[in-house]
Amino acid sequence: MSLKTRILQDMKEAMKARDSLRLSTLRLLVSEIKNREIDAKDELKNDEVVALIQKAVKQRQDSISQYEKGGRQDLADKEKEEKEILKAYLPEELSQEELLAIIEEAISATGVSSPREMGKVMKEVMPKVRGRADGKLVNELVRERLMGAHDEKH
Repeated sequence: MSLKTRILQDMKEAMKARDSLRLSTLRLLVSEIKNREIDAKDELKNDEVVALIQKAVKQRQDSISQYEKGGRQDLADKEKEEKEILKAYLPEELSQEELLAIIEEAISATGVSSPREMGKVMKEVMPKVRGRADGKLVNELVRERLMGAHDEKH
């Protein structure tokens, strides 16, 4: 079953269960998926739907921090609930150990030893971790690893 189909089924279940928050969150997501499909003139693949969900989760995270800064805990709590609903559709995140192993493998495969060549490692790592790790975290870990390797050689 495709991710889009699962989301549509869950939306129907939320409607039957009268779960208004879940329903409105999923309706918004389905609407975004349909808009993207209209733009692309084609049905979205699972990884494209995952990317959309990740973007929505990130937007919720940004909203949470803004609402908390503004002293609107009620709105921040609603955004947190929506974020949790959306995160249920994302693949399980990689642990730091798994991520470091993938980074080590990419560094070995590319033969990179300098932080200046970090882009080569990132090109190798990102397709393997897309949807299962935060890009900023991957970037930091690769940089730290290459800085360490660079320091060892000098």
